[in-house]
Amino acid sequence: MSGTASASNSDPSPARAYPDAGSGGGPDEGLDAAFFLRWLAAVAAAVDREADHLTELDAAIGDADHGSNLRRGFTAVATALDADPPGTPGAVLALAGRQLISTVGGASGPLYGTLLRRTGKELGDARRVSVAELGAALRAGVAAVAQLGGSAPGDKTMLDALVPGADALGAPDAAGDPFGAARAAAEEGARATEALRARKGRASYLGERSVGHLDPGASSSALLFATLAEVTR
Repeated sequence: MSGTASASNSDPSPARAYPDAGSGGGPDEGLDAAFFLRWLAAVAAAVDREADHLTELDAAIGDADHGSNLRRGFTAVATALDADPPGTPGAVLALAGRQLISTVGGASGPLYGTLLRRTGKELGDARRVSVAELGAALRAGVAAVAQLGGSAPGDKTMLDALVPGADALGAPDAAGDPFGAARAAAEEGARATEALRARKGRASYLGERSVGHLDPGASSSALLFATLAEVTR
């Protein structure tokens, strides 16, 4: 499969209630477990909505399974979090990462799972975290993905969206949204992969023929930042 880095669902709606998870918080007062539960529910819904498109992107330069694999994985994440919601942001992300690793085959499961598990580990046992703390933790998660996949920005992988998105996290956009700049940076990074020649993964076997196609992993990674911005509204 291309689109990552080298290496009928249960209605995971963003509006789903998670009992005993706290108020959710906001950027100014700190982000609690409920906020992260809403975020991952929104990611699951977005992946479900965009799965066919992601698979179409992967069909052009990969194994044509990126969307279906992520749909299966994030549906499992939503189910697990709904059944037993963890009480801290770090635990929410760690559980989500474990579910992805155990549910999704190919490269997507280990890479997305590593991203969330490492980010959760960096957040530790704190009951609430700041946007700056989330940004630092997410950058550590992205670095772990780069190490696992042996990739770097410019290789036409998920890192082309993850790196600029994580780097911009916490820098308010014109509307004052601390996640807006990250969303824009990740989406711009994903769009820029169309002009790149793949240097990692299955797409690299196509050589120059990989140019002219959006990378599916970068496109799905941009959804992480898009939904992060959405759940703060």
